[in-house]
Amino acid sequence: MKISFIGGGNMATALISGLAGTFTAGTNIHVVDPNPATLAKLVQQFGVTSAARIDARVARSDVIVLAVKPQQMRDVAAHLQPQVTTQLVLSIAAGIRAQDLSRWLGGHAAIVRCMPNTPALIDQGITGMVALPGVSAAQHDAANSIMQAVGSTVWLDEETQIDAVTAVSGSGPAYVFYFIEAMQQAAQELGLSAEQGSQLAIATFVGAAQLAAQSIDPVAVLRERVTSKGGTTYAALTSMDASGVKDRIIGAVKAAALRSRELGEEMGRD
Repeated sequence: MKISFIGGGNMATALISGLAGTFTAGTNIHVVDPNPATLAKLVQQFGVTSAARIDARVARSDVIVLAVKPQQMRDVAAHLQPQVTTQLVLSIAAGIRAQDLSRWLGGHAAIVRCMPNTPALIDQGITGMVALPGVSAAQHDAANSIMQAVGSTVWLDEETQIDAVTAVSGSGPAYVFYFIEAMQQAAQELGLSAEQGSQLAIATFVGAAQLAAQSIDPVAVLRERVTSKGGTTYAALTSMDASGVKDRIIGAVKAAALRSRELGEEMGRD
């Protein structure tokens, strides 16, 4: 399978790392990026071919992955349109709706919109995906395999659900980092060193997440098991409940989903 990447940034590099030599040979991967240093590094690491501009090799691809910033997508689509015929187009740009991209590509119908997250950089990502009706069964499988090179995938029935995915898993790593920061600060205020607080907070998140992933029990049950009434955990959770922490987190995620929908409308407006 021949794959072209338009954009060679961090997410594209993560995908190429997972694909080259396993899913397809590095020589079957073509990267278009205006930055010579970026291209040189990808060529050296993975044996890909490269170009500073969209060229005929993109037209010969089976799959085109759009890995550019959302603000660049309309201009990129205008340059890409002459090269697009029957290829599968994967978009990993946040906020760009598949129907808008299809319109910018002259009505191209074989488009899958993807919302990955930053743990993809260490092959631990999760990607929400939705396909336009013009995507064939074989292209659906190809899209799934490509994104699974950096983690797991969740397929959606409606594109409107992407806003929820963006809010939960796309922005979600930032919420986790925010909570870790708070735990680190608390550790220091309680007399631990910055290094000790960081080690304890991060290891706790990693361990708890792995426990939740591997347990057959709901996370609510896992929480209850470490919450003895009148104990230290109970004191902490009671304080959080009194401050409305859970409601505020839910409200924050909903705010992210609303902003995702607004960005889609703004960037898709003619």
